[in-house]
Amino acid sequence: QVQPVQSGGGSVQAGGSLRLSCAASGYTYSYDYMGWFRQAPGKEREGVAFMDSRRRPTYADSVKGRFTISRGDAEDILYLQMNMLQPEDTAMYYCVADPLLTLYRMKLGVFRFSGQGTQVTVFA
Repeated sequence: QVQPVQSGGGSVQAGGSLRLSCAASGYTYSYDYMGWFRQAPGKEREGVAFMDSRRRPTYADSVKGRFTISRGDAEDILYLQMNMLQPEDTAMYYCVADPLLTLYRMKLGVFRFSGQGTQVTVFA
């Protein structure tokens, strides 16, 4: 069983930036989709962003223009650069991988692999 390992996150003041990383050695993501979803206490999962097998990104409207998803030169690394963070971005963030992802599939929890989660807290 491959479990992506996440790093990054933390606490930041509104308007600040954070970068999340996700790595899973031994698993080749070359032909798979990778993405990020988040979940705040008492709220549903929200698909944040994903990249398809051709590395084309898709973003939720709530983060468009502020977050950037990317994949490293090594196929098993995924990043989420988060700029202009707001208190409503506070949540646990998870990276996921699957042969097919959409923002809605992430919201439903339909994905093959998921990281352990990373807390992001944005204070006013």
